[in-house]
Amino acid sequence: MNHRSRARVRRRLRSLALLELINIPLQAAIWFGELGFPVTAANAAGFALFSLLLLEGAAYWWAKLRQMEVPRAPLPGARAFAALRVLNIPVLLAGVAFTVWAVAGDPGRGTIPGAGFALFAVLEHVNYFHTQLMYDNRADRRRLRRHGLRPAHLARDLALAGARGGGPT
Repeated sequence: MNHRSRARVRRRLRSLALLELINIPLQAAIWFGELGFPVTAANAAGFALFSLLLLEGAAYWWAKLRQMEVPRAPLPGARAFAALRVLNIPVLLAGVAFTVWAVAGDPGRGTIPGAGFALFAVLEHVNYFHTQLMYDNRADRRRLRRHGLRPAHLARDLALAGARGGGPT
């Protein structure tokens, strides 16, 4: 990869990490501030799951940026990401179950956004740890049309780290 390509990839990784982090307070301000949805247990639980997955995503993009500093280096924090891939499942299941239960008991502004955030967190987990769901540039969309869905970047990095023996923590 030439210098310009590396610089472009670095900018993209930084941008992805920062956007994940910016989205947490931005979405809180929009949903709970501007739109006035109440901060109930269900809405807070769903938003917490959403925020957790965005933090994990930001951590991954920062780790990927650090990985670029040393050619063929393992992904920093690969073991932690591998643990999160497993630990997220019961947390997400519990959060979705709670928010859906809350919606069933009292559907409205105090519960539905929380269920939406929880479901979005599940999609983020899939997007990061399993199958890439986000196709936000021309090259990705072209590849999607030609070859279909592909494994997520983090999933590929974790598979590679497993083949290398786990990588650093």
